[in-house]
Amino acid sequence: MRITRRYLAAAVGALALALMSLPSHATSEDEAAVRKAIDNLVTAMTAADKAALEAVLSDQLRFGHSSGKTDTKAELVSNILDKKPIFKSITVGDYTISVVGDKAIARYNVDMETDMGGKAISAKRGVMTVWVKDGGTWKLLAHQSFRPG
Repeated sequence: MRITRRYLAAAVGALALALMSLPSHATSEDEAAVRKAIDNLVTAMTAADKAALEAVLSDQLRFGHSSGKTDTKAELVSNILDKKPIFKSITVGDYTISVVGDKAIARYNVDMETDMGGKAISAKRGVMTVWVKDGGTWKLLAHQSFRPG
C-alpha cells in the first residue's frame, strides 16, 4: 500500500481523536518523558547522530514533511546523515502532550534554521507527533509537520 500525505494525516488524526476520547491515565512523569524524547530527537537531528536517531525512532516510523514527502525510519536517518538537509538549529515551543497508556500525542511549534544544498533556509512549522512506549522508552511512531496558516 502506498502511504500518501492525505492517508497519513487521516490516520494520525483518527488516532488523535481516539486517544483524546479515552480517559487520561497520564502522569506528569509520562508527559515529561515524552518532552525529553522530543528534545532527544531534536538533538539527534541537529547533531546528525545515528545512534541517537536509532534510539528515538520507532522501526515503523512514518515521518511526514510539510512538503507532503513521507520518509521511513531508514530514509530519514539516511537523509540526516547525508546532510540533506543540514539542521543548524531547531527550537521547539508551545508543547501540548496527551498520554494514554503506552501512546502519546504531542503538538508543538518549531523554528528551524537549515542548509539545503548551500542555501540557508529559516522555517516555522507546526508539528504533530505520535509516540509509543517501547521497552520503557518513548519512540517516535508518526510525525507530520505543516505550515502554520
